[in-house]
Amino acid sequence: MDSDALDAVRLLATRRLPGLVVTDQAGTPVTILPASQVVRLLVPVYVLEDPSLAGVLSESIADRIADKLGGKSVAAVLPKPPPDMTTVKVDDTIIEVAAIMARNRSPLVAVMGAKGIVGVITAPRLLEVALGSH
Repeated sequence: MDSDALDAVRLLATRRLPGLVVTDQAGTPVTILPASQVVRLLVPVYVLEDPSLAGVLSESIADRIADKLGGKSVAAVLPKPPPDMTTVKVDDTIIEVAAIMARNRSPLVAVMGAKGIVGVITAPRLLEVALGSH
């Protein structure tokens, strides 16, 4: 939650992730930072309200996001209210994971073992595995 927001967004971009699991100080997953919500930071509020204004903007997107994120924590840029943290058990099947992701409309889930988080499954990876047998 206290990590640098700009570093988190760079991680999303360079690894082409659909989101990041956000943890508390103890490493317990508490929410996700969806890439789709970070994209909203690129767009001024007045353009979100009237998309026809987007064509008249000339400012650099890279400058805008860096300016908006500079010095902020991940907690500060989370959507309000933050998304629920979707978790699965380490022994859940691919169908169970898919059902949980679909029900919660989550682009990723944290995989939980006896001692806490052991990994993350993204929607693209789930689809890749599901299609792998065909």
